[in-house]
Amino acid sequence: MSEYPHLLEPLDLGHVTLRNRVVMGSMHTGLEDHARDFPKLAAYFAERARGGAGLIVTGGFAPSIEGTFYPLASKMTTRREARQHRQVTDAVHAEGGRIALQILHAGRYAYTPWCVAPSAVKSPISKFKPRALSDRGVRRQIRGFARAARLAREAGYDGVEIMGSEGYLINQFLAPRTNHRTDTWGGTPQKRRRFAVETVRAVREAAGPDFIVIYRISVLDLVEDGQTWDEVTALAREVEAAGASILNLGIGWHEARVPTIVTSVPRAAFAEYAGRLKEHVSVPVVATNRINMPEVAESVLAGGGADLVSLARPFLADPQWVRKAAEARADEINTCIACNQACLDHTFVNKRATCLVNPRAGYETELVLGPTRTVKKVAVVGAGPAGLAAATTLADRGHTVELFEARDHVGGQFDIAMRIPGKEEFAETIRYFTRQLDLGGVKVHLGRKVDADELADAGFDEVVVATGVEPRMPSIPGIDHPMVMTYAELVRGERVAGQRVAVIGAGGIGVDVSEYLTTSESATLDLQAWRAEWGVGDPALTRGGLTKPQPEASPRHVVLLQRKASSIGKGLGKTSGWVHRAALKAKGVEHVTAVVSYDLIDDAGLHVSVAAGAEGAEGAERATERRTYAVDSVVICAGQESVRTIADDLHARGLVTHVIGGADVASELDAKRAIRQGTEVAAAI
Repeated sequence: MSEYPHLLEPLDLGHVTLRNRVVMGSMHTGLEDHARDFPKLAAYFAERARGGAGLIVTGGFAPSIEGTFYPLASKMTTRREARQHRQVTDAVHAEGGRIALQILHAGRYAYTPWCVAPSAVKSPISKFKPRALSDRGVRRQIRGFARAARLAREAGYDGVEIMGSEGYLINQFLAPRTNHRTDTWGGTPQKRRRFAVETVRAVREAAGPDFIVIYRISVLDLVEDGQTWDEVTALAREVEAAGASILNLGIGWHEARVPTIVTSVPRAAFAEYAGRLKEHVSVPVVATNRINMPEVAESVLAGGGADLVSLARPFLADPQWVRKAAEARADEINTCIACNQACLDHTFVNKRATCLVNPRAGYETELVLGPTRTVKKVAVVGAGPAGLAAATTLADRGHTVELFEARDHVGGQFDIAMRIPGKEEFAETIRYFTRQLDLGGVKVHLGRKVDADELADAGFDEVVVATGVEPRMPSIPGIDHPMVMTYAELVRGERVAGQRVAVIGAGGIGVDVSEYLTTSESATLDLQAWRAEWGVGDPALTRGGLTKPQPEASPRHVVLLQRKASSIGKGLGKTSGWVHRAALKAKGVEHVTAVVSYDLIDDAGLHVSVAAGAEGAEGAERATERRTYAVDSVVICAGQESVRTIADDLHARGLVTHVIGGADVASELDAKRAIRQGTEVAAAI
């Protein structure tokens, strides 16, 4: 019997049967916007269908010009556009899959001067103020949704998903926050629901009865003046009556100040809302958000809290997710760690989405990893993310691989990252690579610091150097004081910080270390504690499900310092940086910017010179003020230096050598680049 009987059970929708309960959720990849990229999009979806996804939902396609995200962005408005989609739908059907087109109208989130909304309320994530739709304009947008559904059917899709959540146009009509109308499309909850209900009805009439119509319903807006739970359930009943065949949960608006999908969000944090909604409708309900492993999905379904589960980013990380679950190989799944660094962060700057832990995602036709024609004996030195990616990919292609690691365990910088509160998921990547090393027959040498002579004498054809980085120790008087430690020593537990701590360096590592220092040792990924910290309440009690945040007090006072005059955390990822900044603020971390010099570390603490006057002052002749921070620990997060001496020695011995990851570039630690480099080098050998 399967370990996941509920997950793998087919679902009969009447006119079509889904082969399991797994929906590949919508995610814009950047391949949707131009027809020339559709062959790549087809290969991307086909690989996920081949991996067992029961139903795939595409990235969003606008039903009108006004609904596009930006000029020339994806839309479904003409038969010519529909014909271009045939290569996508045919590719999925050839693999036994089902696919639905998501119809998404951006509303006031559109980054165009012609954007429209229910009311002329500017969005905080677009510089353009929308034009309020007239009654005629509202009806034209509804007709656009219906036309898009009809064209989707012509294009070979099995259904559509109507995007009614995440703060897009339909959601904007539903919430008092953005709907200030007093006509037939606003003013009361029932009138605010009218646009959504009429849209579903028009789509069903246009597409016919034997077509999947998913409605993405926002059950928790997480913004002020959002919907109440009674309004959500009333909407659910009305869209079901209008023709929706599946309700897929949406959580939070893009402008919400509550994290919903980053790695610090507990797994299945919002699944209970699917169960609560199921009590009010008879159509299948889909649970979403932070469901990344089969055991999590199975528990949600087995408890009767949902009929299906939706995974988006987990299918970026591993297109074989369902197949591995079905074959009792869940330990081989490349788990989504919800880092957002290569998917959503790319999407929001108009770059092609891919995946930090799986750089082939979105590049299936370009990064091809077929079997090697010439088997080589390859040494990989260093078992951090770059080395692990190289070693496992080389072995998978058929090479004979030996991996050398100076420490007694693999993981490198990920072994540090997974110890940061909220980044525990990073341990899954180490687990995945460790399993792949075993499956690939890689000979692993732990606690072995190898040199060039040994490798040359062992007869290796090529060597991949992935020896990573070491913390850079700045030249500060007193840097050898007993209170000073590196971030690696602190996080690995080799040193213990006191109650008053100065952190030198406010890049990504400095921010992580500050979160580590301000989180109680007893803190866990407890769902109720997380909700209290971020102010997630019950939408039956407060509009939008917001309540006053109650973060746990920090066990230490932390001072975070940087030389840059810009605000701390400005360079962090677009979709996760604000979460870290908010967490530091909630824990009372003291920010110090525009540090001119670190002058001395002694028994009195850390002595610095800071630019005087307005924070952020620039200029070679700027005045400074001397400050002393009375701390009992100083943690150095002032960058890294490459560890790559062995590479020079290997070159001198004439061995073919490839340098990747931090050993190649140490200025900014970048696991995304490291894993991609390791994979690409292995593909080329």
